[in-house]
Amino acid sequence: MSSGGERTIISTPGAPKAIGPYAQAVKFGDLLFVSGVIPIDPKTNEMSRGSFEEQVTLVLENIKAVVGAGGMTLKNVLKASVFLSDMNHFGKFNEIYNNYFADILPARETIQVARLPRDASIEISVICGK
Repeated sequence: MSSGGERTIISTPGAPKAIGPYAQAVKFGDLLFVSGVIPIDPKTNEMSRGSFEEQVTLVLENIKAVVGAGGMTLKNVLKASVFLSDMNHFGKFNEIYNNYFADILPARETIQVARLPRDASIEISVICGK
């Protein structure tokens, strides 16, 4: 992988707008760094208050949109960082996550945190590479 190249800000209307001073993603050379994504519907810019499973799916679909805008697919995900507000959801999370990543198994950590932006139940960021 090349580490040289231009730093490019990636943005897509297919994922929620940044809710702070950061980019949806930054591409640098062959790497794509996707910021943390919480369950916000990109069409309404509102937090999902659906089931935990619906929120996980929304987050992963939003990540898929940002990764696509960066010229990659989920098969390019090298590492995922997962933040849960309740580790009791770990099993449910893994079932859904497995539907997206079973064939590629990126490196990952899953951490329970005290609080996430907008009191979300989940946040995920990823690093991709070609």
